[in-house]
Amino acid sequence: MNVKRFIMVAVMAAGVLGSPLSVAGDVEDSISERLSNSVPGLKISSVRESEAKGLYEVQSNNGDTIYTTSDGQYLLTGDLLKVTSDGIANVTEEARAGGRRNTMENYGDEGVISFKASNEKAVIDVFTDIDCPYCRKLHDEVPQLNDYGITVNYYAYPRSGPDTPSFVKYVSVWCAKDQKSAMDSAKAGKTVATATCENPVLEQFQLGQQVGVTGTPAIVLEDGKVVRGYVPAKNLAEGLGLL
Repeated sequence: MNVKRFIMVAVMAAGVLGSPLSVAGDVEDSISERLSNSVPGLKISSVRESEAKGLYEVQSNNGDTIYTTSDGQYLLTGDLLKVTSDGIANVTEEARAGGRRNTMENYGDEGVISFKASNEKAVIDVFTDIDCPYCRKLHDEVPQLNDYGITVNYYAYPRSGPDTPSFVKYVSVWCAKDQKSAMDSAKAGKTVATATCENPVLEQFQLGQQVGVTGTPAIVLEDGKVVRGYVPAKNLAEGLGLL
């Protein structure tokens, strides 16, 4: 459930949320129970006290973040910003990054199509779509990324979803005897022989949804931060402190 729909449903559930939470018991558990019961389809992964006094951060399984008061009566959406001596810090994005990092680490790199750098200095996890023009543009620069010491791990994210031509193409690439060669061909717009096998394409697509991927390419860095869209290889290397 995305945040906008969450708000709509939450407003409809205002009558349920109107009664205060019991002071007895754990506040986080009470918030989780109240919101889960009041908002159909909401799957909460965590509830914790936020940096802002009186607000609790609620994370859903699809990567959305909302904030609620301890009594569960008020819900806030959007990013929580903090004024620091160095400027404005995005508290919400920092929390998302930590969650992404944990999720990616728990999933691991089994089943990815990896273009490894011989002098590896950094690793990027790229959610990609065979038919995405900017994914193809990024793929053209994979050799350059490897030269900079950046290993590229591809995770499947056919934007059109399961059982679509883009999904089938990715399955064919993954099931090919030479995955990297098949990926090169598919990214070049060439036809890859249709192949089927037990594969992780759907699982990786769902992983992308879980970490908040909304478009491709989506580049997840080792610290969990996400770079959305195409970025030239040199800029990526600079951003990673390699140049």
